[in-house]
Amino acid sequence: MTNQVTKDMTAGSPARLILGFFVPMVFGLLFQQLYNMVDTMIVGKYLGVGALAAVGSTGSVNFMIIGFCIGVCNGFAIPVAQKFGEKNFGQLRKFAANGAWLSIGFSLAMTVTVCVLCRKILVWMNTPGDILEGAYSYIFVIFLGIPATFLYNMVSGIIRSLGDSRTPLYFLVMSSVLNVALDLFTILVLDMGVAGAAWATVISQAVSGIACLVYMVKRFGILRMTREEAAPNANIMKTLCGIGIPMGLQYSITAIGSMVLQMAVNGLGSMSVAAMTAATKISMFFCCPFDALGSTMATYGGQNMGAGRLARIGEGLKAAVIMGTVYSLAALAVLCAFGDEIALLFLDSDQGQILGQVNQYLLVNAAFYIPLVLVNVVRFLIQGMGYSKRAVLAGVCEMVARAGVGFLLVPYFGYTAVCFASPCAWIAADLFLVPSYLGIIRRLCKEQAAQVQQTGRVGLKEQMAGMAGGRGRKRVSMRF
Repeated sequence: MTNQVTKDMTAGSPARLILGFFVPMVFGLLFQQLYNMVDTMIVGKYLGVGALAAVGSTGSVNFMIIGFCIGVCNGFAIPVAQKFGEKNFGQLRKFAANGAWLSIGFSLAMTVTVCVLCRKILVWMNTPGDILEGAYSYIFVIFLGIPATFLYNMVSGIIRSLGDSRTPLYFLVMSSVLNVALDLFTILVLDMGVAGAAWATVISQAVSGIACLVYMVKRFGILRMTREEAAPNANIMKTLCGIGIPMGLQYSITAIGSMVLQMAVNGLGSMSVAAMTAATKISMFFCCPFDALGSTMATYGGQNMGAGRLARIGEGLKAAVIMGTVYSLAALAVLCAFGDEIALLFLDSDQGQILGQVNQYLLVNAAFYIPLVLVNVVRFLIQGMGYSKRAVLAGVCEMVARAGVGFLLVPYFGYTAVCFASPCAWIAADLFLVPSYLGIIRRLCKEQAAQVQQTGRVGLKEQMAGMAGGRGRKRVSMRF
Protein backbone atom coordinates (compact mmCIF):
# COMPACT_ATOMS: atom_id res chain seq x y z
CA MET A 1 0.00 0.00 0.00
CA THR A 2 3.05 2.29 0.28
CA ASN A 3 3.46 4.93 -2.38
CA GLN A 4 6.54 5.56 -4.48
CA VAL A 5 7.08 9.00 -2.87
CA THR A 6 7.89 7.44 0.52
CA LYS A 7 11.42 6.44 1.50
CA ASP A 8 12.38 3.61 3.87
CA MET A 9 15.43 4.70 5.93
CA THR A 10 15.77 1.37 7.77
CA ALA A 11 17.81 -0.31 5.01
CA GLY A 12 20.81 0.76 2.94
CA SER A 13 23.82 2.96 3.62
CA PRO A 14 23.03 5.32 6.55
CA ALA A 15 25.36 8.03 5.25
CA ARG A 16 23.85 7.92 1.75
CA LEU A 17 20.29 7.95 3.09
CA ILE A 18 20.99 10.81 5.47
CA LEU A 19 22.70 12.85 2.75
CA GLY A 20 19.87 12.18 0.28
CA PHE A 21 17.27 13.30 2.82
CA PHE A 22 19.39 16.18 4.13
CA VAL A 23 20.11 17.96 0.85
CA PRO A 24 16.48 18.80 -0.04
CA MET A 25 15.86 19.67 3.60
CA VAL A 26 18.70 22.17 3.73
CA PHE A 27 17.63 23.81 0.48
CA GLY A 28 14.12 24.12 1.86
CA LEU A 29 15.34 25.74 5.06
CA LEU A 30 17.65 28.02 3.11
CA PHE A 31 14.73 29.26 1.08
CA GLN A 32 12.71 29.68 4.26
CA GLN A 33 15.47 31.75 5.79
CA LEU A 34 15.89 33.57 2.49
CA TYR A 35 12.46 35.09 2.67
CA ASN A 36 12.98 35.84 6.37
CA MET A 37 16.17 37.62 5.41
CA VAL A 38 14.38 39.44 2.61
CA ASP A 39 11.88 40.73 5.19
CA THR A 40 14.76 42.13 7.20
CA MET A 41 16.65 43.49 4.19
CA ILE A 42 13.63 45.30 2.79
CA VAL A 43 12.64 46.64 6.21
CA GLY A 44 16.19 47.84 6.92
CA LYS A 45 16.77 49.39 3.49
CA TYR A 46 13.36 50.98 2.88
CA LEU A 47 11.95 51.64 6.36
CA GLY A 48 15.15 52.43 8.29
CA VAL A 49 17.10 51.24 11.31
CA GLY A 50 14.19 52.01 13.68
CA ALA A 51 11.88 49.66 11.80
CA LEU A 52 14.64 47.04 11.65
CA ALA A 53 15.04 47.28 15.42
CA ALA A 54 11.26 46.99 15.87
CA VAL A 55 11.14 43.73 13.94
CA GLY A 56 14.26 42.45 15.69
CA SER A 57 12.94 43.20 19.17
CA THR A 58 10.18 40.63 18.59
CA GLY A 59 12.60 37.85 17.66
CA SER A 60 12.68 36.03 20.98
CA VAL A 61 8.95 36.12 21.69
CA ASN A 62 8.35 35.15 18.06
CA PHE A 63 10.65 32.17 18.52
CA MET A 64 8.98 31.22 21.81
CA ILE A 65 5.47 31.05 20.32
CA ILE A 66 6.15 29.98 16.73
CA GLY A 67 8.88 27.63 17.94
CA PHE A 68 6.35 25.93 20.21
CA CYS A 69 4.03 25.47 17.22
CA ILE A 70 6.82 23.96 15.11
CA GLY A 71 7.98 21.71 17.95
CA VAL A 72 4.48 20.39 18.60
CA CYS A 73 4.00 19.58 14.90
CA ASN A 74 7.37 17.83 14.71
CA GLY A 75 6.41 15.82 17.77
CA PHE A 76 3.07 14.80 16.26
CA ALA A 77 4.95 13.49 13.21
CA ILE A 78 7.34 11.24 15.17
CA PRO A 79 4.86 8.37 15.79
CA VAL A 80 4.07 8.49 12.07
CA ALA A 81 7.75 7.84 11.31
CA GLN A 82 7.90 5.07 13.91
CA LYS A 83 4.81 3.31 12.59
CA PHE A 84 6.19 3.62 9.07
CA GLY A 85 9.34 1.88 10.28
CA GLU A 86 7.19 -0.83 11.87
CA LYS A 87 5.14 -1.11 8.65
CA ASN A 88 2.00 -0.66 10.78
CA PHE A 89 0.11 1.52 8.32
CA GLY A 90 -3.27 1.39 10.06
CA GLN A 91 -1.83 2.94 13.22
CA LEU A 92 0.17 5.35 11.06
CA ARG A 93 -3.04 6.76 9.59
CA LYS A 94 -4.64 7.07 13.04
CA PHE A 95 -1.69 9.05 14.35
CA ALA A 96 -1.73 11.31 11.29
CA ALA A 97 -5.46 12.00 11.64
CA ASN A 98 -5.36 12.69 15.37
CA GLY A 99 -2.32 14.92 14.90
CA ALA A 100 -4.44 16.97 12.52
CA TRP A 101 -7.30 17.25 15.04
CA LEU A 102 -4.92 18.36 17.76
CA SER A 103 -3.26 20.89 15.45
CA ILE A 104 -6.60 22.55 14.77
CA GLY A 105 -7.36 22.85 18.47
CA PHE A 106 -3.89 24.06 19.43
CA SER A 107 -3.75 26.64 16.64
CA LEU A 108 -7.08 28.26 17.52
CA ALA A 109 -6.41 28.39 21.26
CA MET A 110 -2.92 29.79 20.83
CA THR A 111 -3.94 32.42 18.27
CA VAL A 112 -6.54 33.93 20.57
CA THR A 113 -4.32 33.82 23.66
CA VAL A 114 -1.13 35.34 22.27
CA CYS A 115 -2.89 38.01 20.21
CA VAL A 116 -4.57 39.25 23.39
CA LEU A 117 -1.33 39.23 25.39
CA CYS A 118 1.32 40.27 22.85
CA ARG A 119 1.42 44.00 23.73
CA LYS A 120 1.83 43.22 27.42
CA ILE A 121 4.65 40.81 26.59
CA LEU A 122 6.49 43.47 24.60
CA VAL A 123 6.14 45.97 27.45
CA TRP A 124 7.33 43.37 29.96
CA MET A 125 10.39 42.72 27.77
CA ASN A 126 11.42 46.36 28.15
CA THR A 127 11.03 47.07 24.42
CA PRO A 128 12.33 50.62 23.77
CA GLY A 129 9.49 53.13 23.52
CA ASP A 130 10.57 54.45 20.13
CA ILE A 131 10.05 51.03 18.51
CA LEU A 132 7.21 49.59 20.62
CA GLU A 133 4.37 50.37 18.19
CA GLY A 134 6.28 49.01 15.22
CA ALA A 135 7.12 45.84 17.15
CA TYR A 136 3.46 45.37 18.09
CA SER A 137 2.25 45.94 14.51
CA TYR A 138 4.63 43.26 13.25
CA ILE A 139 4.24 40.53 15.87
CA PHE A 140 0.43 40.82 16.11
CA VAL A 141 0.09 39.90 12.43
CA ILE A 142 2.61 37.07 12.80
CA PHE A 143 0.53 35.66 15.66
CA LEU A 144 -2.64 35.92 13.57
CA GLY A 145 -0.90 33.53 11.18
CA ILE A 146 -0.41 30.75 13.77
CA PRO A 147 -2.99 28.49 12.01
CA ALA A 148 -0.94 28.78 8.81
CA THR A 149 2.18 27.84 10.78
CA PHE A 150 0.46 24.74 12.14
CA LEU A 151 -0.90 23.79 8.73
CA TYR A 152 2.43 23.89 6.93
CA ASN A 153 4.50 22.29 9.68
CA MET A 154 2.03 19.51 10.43
CA VAL A 155 1.63 18.51 6.79
CA SER A 156 5.32 18.83 5.92
CA GLY A 157 6.21 16.91 9.10
CA ILE A 158 4.06 13.95 8.05
CA ILE A 159 5.48 14.04 4.53
CA ARG A 160 9.04 13.99 5.89
CA SER A 161 8.16 11.16 8.28
CA LEU A 162 7.33 9.06 5.24
CA GLY A 163 10.81 9.73 3.85
CA ASP A 164 9.96 12.51 1.37
CA SER A 165 12.04 15.63 2.03
CA ARG A 166 11.78 16.98 -1.52
CA THR A 167 8.11 17.97 -1.70
CA PRO A 168 8.25 20.54 1.16
CA LEU A 169 11.25 22.07 -0.63
CA TYR A 170 9.30 22.67 -3.82
CA PHE A 171 6.50 24.45 -2.02
CA LEU A 172 8.92 26.51 0.07
CA VAL A 173 10.60 27.75 -3.10
CA MET A 174 7.21 28.84 -4.36
CA SER A 175 6.45 30.42 -0.99
CA SER A 176 9.78 32.28 -0.95
CA VAL A 177 9.20 33.87 -4.34
CA LEU A 178 5.69 34.87 -3.31
CA ASN A 179 6.99 36.33 -0.04
CA VAL A 180 9.53 38.54 -1.81
CA ALA A 181 6.88 39.85 -4.17
CA LEU A 182 4.44 40.52 -1.33
CA ASP A 183 7.15 42.25 0.74
CA LEU A 184 7.79 44.74 -2.03
CA PHE A 185 4.09 45.18 -2.77
CA THR A 186 2.92 45.72 0.82
CA ILE A 187 5.82 47.99 1.83
CA LEU A 188 6.54 49.98 -1.32
CA VAL A 189 3.11 50.07 -2.99
CA LEU A 190 0.61 49.77 -0.13
CA ASP A 191 2.87 51.61 2.37
CA MET A 192 1.91 49.19 5.16
CA GLY A 193 5.22 49.48 7.02
CA VAL A 194 6.45 46.59 9.14
CA ALA A 195 2.94 45.12 9.22
CA GLY A 196 3.24 44.60 5.46
CA ALA A 197 6.31 42.43 5.94
CA ALA A 198 4.41 40.36 8.50
CA TRP A 199 1.41 39.90 6.20
CA ALA A 200 3.75 38.81 3.40
CA THR A 201 5.20 36.10 5.65
CA VAL A 202 1.81 34.85 6.85
CA ILE A 203 0.20 34.75 3.40
CA SER A 204 3.14 33.00 1.77
CA GLN A 205 3.25 30.34 4.50
CA ALA A 206 -0.50 29.76 4.23
CA VAL A 207 -0.19 29.23 0.48
CA SER A 208 2.69 26.81 1.03
CA GLY A 209 0.72 24.88 3.65
CA ILE A 210 -2.38 24.56 1.48
CA ALA A 211 -0.30 23.40 -1.48
CA CYS A 212 1.41 20.75 0.67
CA LEU A 213 -1.95 19.55 1.97
CA VAL A 214 -3.44 19.18 -1.50
CA TYR A 215 -0.36 17.32 -2.70
CA MET A 216 -0.34 15.00 0.30
CA VAL A 217 -4.01 14.09 -0.08
CA LYS A 218 -3.63 13.32 -3.78
CA ARG A 219 -0.26 11.57 -3.84
CA PHE A 220 0.15 9.59 -0.60
CA GLY A 221 -1.96 6.49 -0.91
CA ILE A 222 -0.63 5.28 2.41
CA LEU A 223 -2.61 8.07 4.11
CA ARG A 224 -6.00 7.26 2.61
CA MET A 225 -7.94 6.41 5.72
CA THR A 226 -11.29 4.98 6.68
CA ARG A 227 -13.81 6.91 8.76
CA GLU A 228 -12.79 4.89 11.80
CA GLU A 229 -9.10 5.70 11.29
CA ALA A 230 -9.86 9.41 10.87
CA ALA A 231 -12.01 9.62 14.03
CA PRO A 232 -10.63 11.37 17.14
CA ASN A 233 -9.09 8.88 19.57
CA ALA A 234 -8.38 9.95 23.16
CA ASN A 235 -5.59 7.43 23.73
CA ILE A 236 -3.78 8.35 20.53
CA MET A 237 -4.15 12.05 21.31
CA LYS A 238 -2.68 11.44 24.75
CA THR A 239 0.32 9.71 23.16
CA LEU A 240 0.76 12.54 20.66
CA CYS A 241 0.59 15.19 23.35
CA GLY A 242 3.12 13.24 25.40
CA ILE A 243 5.58 13.62 22.53
CA GLY A 244 4.50 16.89 20.90
CA ILE A 245 4.08 19.13 23.94
CA PRO A 246 7.55 18.39 25.37
CA MET A 247 9.06 19.10 21.93
CA GLY A 248 7.16 22.38 21.75
CA LEU A 249 8.22 23.27 25.28
CA GLN A 250 11.81 22.57 24.31
CA TYR A 251 11.62 25.47 21.84
CA SER A 252 9.71 27.70 24.25
CA ILE A 253 11.97 27.01 27.22
CA THR A 254 14.98 27.78 25.04
CA ALA A 255 13.24 30.97 23.93
CA ILE A 256 12.77 32.09 27.54
CA GLY A 257 16.53 32.37 27.78
CA SER A 258 16.51 34.27 24.48
CA MET A 259 13.84 36.63 25.86
CA VAL A 260 15.96 37.36 28.93
CA LEU A 261 18.92 38.01 26.64
CA GLN A 262 16.72 40.21 24.41
CA MET A 263 15.69 42.24 27.45
CA ALA A 264 19.37 42.80 28.23
CA VAL A 265 20.06 43.85 24.63
CA ASN A 266 17.04 46.18 24.68
CA GLY A 267 18.68 47.90 27.64
CA LEU A 268 21.73 48.63 25.47
CA GLY A 269 19.64 50.75 23.09
CA SER A 270 18.02 50.47 19.66
CA MET A 271 21.38 50.46 17.82
CA SER A 272 22.43 47.27 19.61
CA VAL A 273 18.99 45.79 18.93
CA ALA A 274 19.40 46.55 15.22
CA ALA A 275 22.89 44.99 15.18
CA MET A 276 21.67 41.82 16.87
CA THR A 277 18.67 41.67 14.52
CA ALA A 278 20.83 41.74 11.39
CA ALA A 279 23.42 39.37 12.88
CA THR A 280 20.76 36.89 14.01
CA LYS A 281 19.16 36.80 10.57
CA ILE A 282 22.51 36.11 8.91
CA SER A 283 23.42 33.52 11.54
CA MET A 284 20.09 31.73 11.09
CA PHE A 285 20.80 31.48 7.38
CA PHE A 286 24.19 29.89 8.03
CA CYS A 287 22.65 27.58 10.64
CA CYS A 288 20.12 26.07 8.22
CA PRO A 289 22.28 22.96 7.58
CA PHE A 290 22.31 22.23 11.31
CA ASP A 291 18.53 22.45 11.46
CA ALA A 292 18.25 20.25 8.37
CA LEU A 293 20.55 17.64 9.91
CA GLY A 294 18.40 17.69 13.03
CA SER A 295 15.15 17.16 11.14
CA THR A 296 16.80 14.43 9.07
CA MET A 297 17.93 12.59 12.19
CA ALA A 298 14.45 12.83 13.74
CA THR A 299 13.00 10.93 10.77
CA TYR A 300 15.98 8.57 10.57
CA GLY A 301 15.86 7.85 14.29
CA GLY A 302 12.08 7.39 14.31
CA GLN A 303 12.01 4.90 11.45
CA ASN A 304 14.96 2.85 12.74
CA MET A 305 13.65 2.89 16.29
CA GLY A 306 10.34 1.57 15.00
CA ALA A 307 12.18 -1.17 13.12
CA GLY A 308 14.32 -1.99 16.20
CA ARG A 309 17.62 -1.35 14.36
CA LEU A 310 19.73 0.24 17.08
CA ALA A 311 23.10 -0.32 15.40
CA ARG A 312 21.98 1.76 12.42
CA ILE A 313 21.08 4.64 14.76
CA GLY A 314 24.70 4.91 15.94
CA GLU A 315 26.00 4.67 12.38
CA GLY A 316 23.68 7.45 11.30
CA LEU A 317 24.74 9.65 14.21
CA LYS A 318 28.41 9.31 13.26
CA ALA A 319 27.71 10.15 9.60
CA ALA A 320 25.63 13.22 10.54
CA VAL A 321 28.25 14.58 12.93
CA ILE A 322 30.97 14.26 10.27
CA MET A 323 28.81 16.10 7.73
CA GLY A 324 28.03 18.84 10.24
CA THR A 325 31.66 19.29 11.25
CA VAL A 326 32.82 19.69 7.65
CA TYR A 327 30.15 22.32 7.05
CA SER A 328 31.02 24.14 10.31
CA LEU A 329 34.60 24.68 9.24
CA ALA A 330 33.52 25.87 5.78
CA ALA A 331 30.99 28.32 7.26
CA LEU A 332 33.59 29.76 9.62
CA ALA A 333 35.96 30.33 6.71
CA VAL A 334 33.27 32.12 4.66
CA LEU A 335 32.25 34.41 7.53
CA CYS A 336 35.87 35.27 8.31
CA ALA A 337 36.43 36.26 4.68
CA PHE A 338 33.11 37.92 3.80
CA GLY A 339 31.32 38.78 7.07
CA ASP A 340 31.47 42.55 6.47
CA GLU A 341 30.14 42.26 2.91
CA ILE A 342 27.25 40.05 4.05
CA ALA A 343 26.30 42.55 6.75
CA LEU A 344 26.03 45.28 4.10
CA LEU A 345 23.01 43.45 2.68
CA PHE A 346 21.08 44.68 5.71
CA LEU A 347 22.73 47.97 6.56
CA ASP A 348 24.28 51.00 4.88
CA SER A 349 28.06 51.43 4.76
CA ASP A 350 27.91 54.61 6.88
CA GLN A 351 26.61 52.65 9.90
CA GLY A 352 30.10 51.57 10.93
CA GLN A 353 29.41 50.83 14.61
CA ILE A 354 26.51 48.51 13.83
CA LEU A 355 28.46 46.78 11.05
CA GLY A 356 31.29 46.05 13.47
CA GLN A 357 28.88 44.58 16.02
CA VAL A 358 27.23 42.39 13.39
CA ASN A 359 30.56 40.99 12.27
CA GLN A 360 31.65 40.36 15.87
CA TYR A 361 28.48 38.38 16.59
CA LEU A 362 28.85 36.28 13.44
CA LEU A 363 32.49 35.35 14.03
CA VAL A 364 32.05 34.43 17.70
CA ASN A 365 29.06 32.21 16.94
CA ALA A 366 30.70 30.56 13.93
CA ALA A 367 33.70 29.61 16.05
CA PHE A 368 31.35 27.38 18.10
CA TYR A 369 29.36 25.77 15.27
CA ILE A 370 30.71 22.27 16.02
CA PRO A 371 29.00 22.18 19.45
CA LEU A 372 25.86 23.33 17.62
CA VAL A 373 26.14 20.28 15.34
CA LEU A 374 25.89 18.01 18.38
CA VAL A 375 22.97 19.98 19.81
CA ASN A 376 20.85 19.54 16.69
CA VAL A 377 21.88 16.03 15.67
CA VAL A 378 21.74 14.40 19.11
CA ARG A 379 18.64 16.23 20.34
CA PHE A 380 16.53 15.51 17.26
CA LEU A 381 17.77 11.92 17.13
CA ILE A 382 16.65 11.42 20.74
CA GLN A 383 13.30 12.98 19.89
CA GLY A 384 12.85 10.70 16.90
CA MET A 385 13.54 7.72 19.14
CA GLY A 386 10.67 8.83 21.38
CA TYR A 387 12.59 10.49 24.24
CA SER A 388 11.27 14.01 23.77
CA LYS A 389 11.36 14.79 27.50
CA ARG A 390 15.16 14.55 27.43
CA ALA A 391 15.13 17.27 24.77
CA VAL A 392 13.13 19.49 27.13
CA LEU A 393 15.84 19.15 29.76
CA ALA A 394 18.42 20.11 27.14
CA GLY A 395 16.29 23.17 26.43
CA VAL A 396 16.39 24.00 30.13
CA CYS A 397 20.19 23.88 29.98
CA GLU A 398 20.16 26.32 27.05
CA MET A 399 17.70 28.60 28.84
CA VAL A 400 19.79 28.75 32.01
CA ALA A 401 22.96 29.49 30.04
CA ARG A 402 21.43 32.27 27.91
CA ALA A 403 19.57 33.80 30.85
CA GLY A 404 22.75 33.68 32.93
CA VAL A 405 24.66 35.58 30.27
CA GLY A 406 21.82 38.12 30.00
CA PHE A 407 21.51 38.68 33.74
CA LEU A 408 25.12 38.41 34.84
CA LEU A 409 27.45 39.27 31.97
CA VAL A 410 25.70 41.74 29.62
CA PRO A 411 25.45 44.48 32.31
CA TYR A 412 29.24 44.34 32.75
CA PHE A 413 30.59 43.37 29.32
CA GLY A 414 27.87 44.81 27.08
CA TYR A 415 27.47 43.61 23.51
CA THR A 416 30.53 41.34 23.67
CA ALA A 417 28.73 39.17 26.23
CA VAL A 418 25.70 39.02 23.92
CA CYS A 419 27.89 37.43 21.24
CA PHE A 420 28.88 34.58 23.58
CA ALA A 421 25.33 33.80 24.80
CA SER A 422 24.44 31.20 22.16
CA PRO A 423 27.82 29.37 22.30
CA CYS A 424 27.42 29.05 26.08
CA ALA A 425 23.91 27.66 25.57
CA TRP A 426 25.09 25.11 22.98
CA ILE A 427 27.87 23.83 25.20
CA ALA A 428 25.52 23.56 28.18
CA ALA A 429 23.03 21.54 26.13
CA ASP A 430 25.78 19.21 24.85
CA LEU A 431 26.95 18.48 28.38
CA PHE A 432 23.50 17.02 28.99
CA LEU A 433 22.61 15.56 25.59
CA VAL A 434 25.68 13.46 24.82
CA PRO A 435 25.70 11.48 28.10
CA SER A 436 21.91 11.17 27.87
CA TYR A 437 22.09 9.64 24.38
CA LEU A 438 24.82 7.21 25.43
CA GLY A 439 22.72 6.13 28.40
CA ILE A 440 19.64 5.59 26.24
CA ILE A 441 21.51 3.49 23.68
CA ARG A 442 23.23 1.44 26.36
CA ARG A 443 19.92 0.62 28.04
CA LEU A 444 18.11 -0.15 24.77
CA CYS A 445 20.91 -2.48 23.67
CA LYS A 446 20.71 -4.36 26.97
CA GLU A 447 16.94 -4.67 26.66
CA GLN A 448 17.21 -5.85 23.07
CA ALA A 449 19.90 -8.41 23.98
CA ALA A 450 17.77 -9.72 26.85
CA GLN A 451 14.77 -9.97 24.55
CA VAL A 452 16.77 -11.86 21.93
CA GLN A 453 18.10 -14.20 24.61
CA GLN A 454 14.61 -14.79 25.98
CA THR A 455 13.26 -15.41 22.48
CA GLY A 456 16.07 -17.87 21.89
CA ARG A 457 15.23 -19.74 25.08
CA VAL A 458 11.57 -19.95 24.14
CA GLY A 459 12.49 -21.15 20.67
CA LEU A 460 14.83 -23.75 22.11
CA LYS A 461 12.15 -25.02 24.48
CA GLU A 462 9.66 -25.30 21.61
CA GLN A 463 12.25 -27.06 19.50
CA MET A 464 13.03 -29.52 22.31
CA ALA A 465 9.34 -30.09 22.91
CA GLY A 466 8.88 -30.79 19.23
CA MET A 467 11.77 -33.23 19.24
CA ALA A 468 10.34 -34.97 22.30
CA GLY A 469 6.95 -35.17 20.63
CA GLY A 470 8.59 -36.57 17.53
CA ARG A 471 10.36 -39.25 19.55
CA GLY A 472 7.09 -40.10 21.24
CA ARG A 473 5.34 -40.45 17.93
CA LYS A 474 8.13 -42.67 16.63
CA ARG A 475 7.85 -44.94 19.66
CA VAL A 476 4.10 -45.24 19.14
CA SER A 477 4.50 -46.07 15.52
CA MET A 478 7.05 -48.76 16.38
CA ARG A 479 4.59 -50.39 18.77
CA PHE A 480 2.05 -50.63 16.01
